[in-house]
Amino acid sequence: MNALTWLLRAKRWAQNPPSEGRVKLVFGVVALCLVLVGIEYFIGWPDWMTVDSLRPKP
Repeated sequence: MNALTWLLRAKRWAQNPPSEGRVKLVFGVVALCLVLVGIEYFIGWPDWMTVDSLRPKP
């Protein structure tokens, strides 16, 4: 039943595709996320952005 729902959704999307602006927005957000992941992977996470624990360590 789930496959039928996705097929109907794909049919509606094919009949009424998103605007060029929305496609650019989605690609921009995906590109920004990939840039952030790349920076974190290759450079690392800065210590000043790490949340300190509020619980005292035993």
